[in-house]
Amino acid sequence: MASLARDGADKDGQVLFIGDNIAIANTTNGKVKGFILRGIHTYLGIPYGADTSGANRFMPPQKPKPWTEVLPTVWWGNTAPQNMEKRYANTYASFADHWNYDDVSEDCLKLNVWTPALNDGKKRPVMVWLHGGGYTNGNAIEQDGYSGENFSRKGDTVFVSINHRLGPMGYAHFGAAGEKFAASGNVGMLDCVAALEWVRDNIVNFGGDPGNVTIMGQSGGGAKVCVLTAMPAAKGLFHKAVALSGSSLKAVEKANAEKLASYVLTEAGLTYNDMDKLQQMPWKQYYEFASRALTKYREDMKLPMFGGGGGFAPVVDGTYLPQHPYNGEPAAAAANVPMLICSTFNEQSPSRTDATLETIDMAGVKTKLKDRFGDKTGDIVDAYAKTFPDKRPIEIWSMIASNRQNAIALADAKSKQTPGVYLAWFGWQPPLFDNRMRAFHCADICFWFANTDLMLTHTGGGARPRKLSTKMTDALLNFMRTGNPNGGTLPRWPTYTSTNGETMILDDTCVVKNDPDREARKALA
Repeated sequence: MASLARDGADKDGQVLFIGDNIAIANTTNGKVKGFILRGIHTYLGIPYGADTSGANRFMPPQKPKPWTEVLPTVWWGNTAPQNMEKRYANTYASFADHWNYDDVSEDCLKLNVWTPALNDGKKRPVMVWLHGGGYTNGNAIEQDGYSGENFSRKGDTVFVSINHRLGPMGYAHFGAAGEKFAASGNVGMLDCVAALEWVRDNIVNFGGDPGNVTIMGQSGGGAKVCVLTAMPAAKGLFHKAVALSGSSLKAVEKANAEKLASYVLTEAGLTYNDMDKLQQMPWKQYYEFASRALTKYREDMKLPMFGGGGGFAPVVDGTYLPQHPYNGEPAAAAANVPMLICSTFNEQSPSRTDATLETIDMAGVKTKLKDRFGDKTGDIVDAYAKTFPDKRPIEIWSMIASNRQNAIALADAKSKQTPGVYLAWFGWQPPLFDNRMRAFHCADICFWFANTDLMLTHTGGGARPRKLSTKMTDALLNFMRTGNPNGGTLPRWPTYTSTNGETMILDDTCVVKNDPDREARKALA
């Protein structure tokens, strides 16, 4: 006899259901048909915007054309145009992050939905996930840890992830060509707004509550979260915000963005009168022109290796993005949005694939960091070594390269507003690569979404990461429901204040500490 689960279901029975009359949902553009996997209704590649090629290139997103037949949504939408050359060349990176990339196309405005049920009368909290990759790379399913199935099941939530325009397709500011192109420097972010509008208009059909939406992203996705909180067009479309390892304080100045756009036209041998030609050329050809233009622009502007504000990214254009998101003062549009911020101890782990670096001494660390920090390097290394006397030189190197300056600056700015801001520092280290991965960039994502047994190349799997994941997932779900992460199995998590720097340390043992690296960070100023 087949064994039964506690709810009486046959746990050895069928887990995937797909067919002509299964998982059909209504949207404002037509019906969609997904599948049910392990009890979760799943929809992949739902259009929320029209094809962005041709005349739609550089334009704000347009609504997709309605369809009359039931649209199968059972496979991921196209990845936005980006540089795919040698994407899998680094075998270690490909193994560890288990990159998932599919067809690349300008017809990329697609989203994915995971939900426990349709039209059952429940109003579930909604999570909208914004992928990483800076503003130039990535997609909604690039890592297995992005899957919304487990989180949807555990929290009885609706999980949405989106693709949107990137790089020179989404952030080349050709406003000098005329009013028609006024939005061009921010169309990638306007895509995100369009996806949130789709959620507002459709998510009730998927069992979700459009009045309780949380946006969350990591790395470039965390930066997009910050920018969305500063966009008037996005106000009211979400109600909580979570930024992981991506604290965007400033956007690109309009003058700099326009200058870079002029370099693109020069590289293409065109002028502002030829914008139609720039729109109609094959995207790979345009992308090549734009990439060469960016290289020349950075060289001419003598932009530093780290930072510098150059590149294809959101633009303070005075309209779609009226101000820098958190440059000292928080954006007014974010006034009523609680925020949770998290970074990792070791965003950069220099020795992950180079065991010889494990034996580096402090003098060697100072040499390695000299190009980045210049004459301050010695003082910075000494300050971190004093603050963390139990850390080896390689760990000090990693922590300095992964410093929390931006996360703290974001928390300081956001704490000036009424809603609570909560700050975390993820320190859990996986037993992989001979323990050299450390608490690396991206490591925490699968913990928040109950995916530690799915993202094995980040955790190793098993009970140890699952235990921490349970605590983190519970806290995130509480934050989604109430704007406060407390009420689960973590210690009491106080709101952040600039005075005390309250920080939840996420590790095998979770504790709250007051600004544990404050003295070390002073050397970075």
